[in-house]
Amino acid sequence: MAEATKIQYTAKDFKSDQEVRWCPGCGDHAILASIQKALAELGIPKEKYAFVSGIGCSSRFPYYMNAYGFHGIHGRASAIASGVKVANPDLMVWQITGDGDALAIGGNHFIHIIRRNIDINLVLFNNEIYGLTKGQYSPTSHKGIVTKTSPYGTIEEPFKVGELVIGANGRFFARTADYNLTLSTDVYKQAANFRGTSVVEVLQNCVIFNDGIHDSILDKEVRDDRTIVLRHGEPMIFGKERDKGIILDGLKLKVVKLGENGVTEKDLLIHDAHEPNPGIHYMLAGMKYPDYPVAMGIIRAVESQTYDSALVEQIAKVKEKAQIKCVDDLLHSGSTWEV
Repeated sequence: MAEATKIQYTAKDFKSDQEVRWCPGCGDHAILASIQKALAELGIPKEKYAFVSGIGCSSRFPYYMNAYGFHGIHGRASAIASGVKVANPDLMVWQITGDGDALAIGGNHFIHIIRRNIDINLVLFNNEIYGLTKGQYSPTSHKGIVTKTSPYGTIEEPFKVGELVIGANGRFFARTADYNLTLSTDVYKQAANFRGTSVVEVLQNCVIFNDGIHDSILDKEVRDDRTIVLRHGEPMIFGKERDKGIILDGLKLKVVKLGENGVTEKDLLIHDAHEPNPGIHYMLAGMKYPDYPVAMGIIRAVESQTYDSALVEQIAKVKEKAQIKCVDDLLHSGSTWEV
């Protein structure tokens, strides 16, 4: 995205005049607030933002932003966002989607926008359920969950969003939680500053159809011991007492306790979000409680040329060599007749 003059904004400047129609207590409210706060801190003119969504509770998001917005159709937000960015390279495009919208009907578009590395910011609200259509299981619903469309429990293995992103050659993947405004704001700012497709998975709570789905790792009493916030260049340490960590044991990650068997902080893995080889990032993204803490923060951030910048370069090169420079040249090319 082209450099813009920094402007002083507050989060309120990004609030639209529309009534927010999410359920009271829905995690979407916190996501909206943290993105508005992040944009205010970036200081980029409001007319440089465009928000694109598909269908679902999350996809009402563009109505609540005082910026350009486009409410698309189910699963097609990636296609629309791609077109917006390629046609308007100077816009900062945000795609707002959910686990159903992105990973079910929109799954093919999702993996290809990541593969192409188009410079957009994709925020995926993951509540592991279809909320707008009233409680059917989604591609991220855990195996065995009883829902309206799985009355005897699902028999499917769910997608792990991070593994899917990295498997599609994703360059940026981060994870945060709806309630954590401090971490979320920082993650969104880093996503915005990343050149390429950034994917942020937000563990979000649906109070009506899947209330408490993330409580086993995010409840206040356990979150410090069951999640780990990764920071580039810092050792992988976690726990309420900061006494646990992650090491590489052969080809696997392993949780250790500091002080046991002579383990010290120097033995822990140092997080390198910029390592091009995705092996460690893939394992970190797939960590799951109870065997591991769930990884939060920036897990992978490896820049490479974006699709949109490569397209601009290609068009410029073609223009340099082209004999046809304008419509008049086109009309007078080839065989012509005067009548």
